[in-house]
Amino acid sequence: MSENNKSTEQRILKDIVLFEENISKVKKVERIDLKLDVIVDLATRYYNDAKYYLDKRDYLTSFGCINYAHGLLDAILKGGILR
Repeated sequence: MSENNKSTEQRILKDIVLFEENISKVKKVERIDLKLDVIVDLATRYYNDAKYYLDKRDYLTSFGCINYAHGLLDAILKGGILR
């Protein structure tokens, strides 16, 4: 594996760990709107896709998936939607 790929993989892994920390925060808090469960589910699916593509060494797709997952969670965490 090239040095660039190692660096890319480490970055994606860091984002995956950060997602795991943030999703646990969201799951612990009572949600005002049950429709948010759909957003949480989508974020989790993108997270799982990111891990799948990382295993396949498709770093670009993996990075895109984990960033989309983070964006969905950020909308919930920073949007004042949680109690």
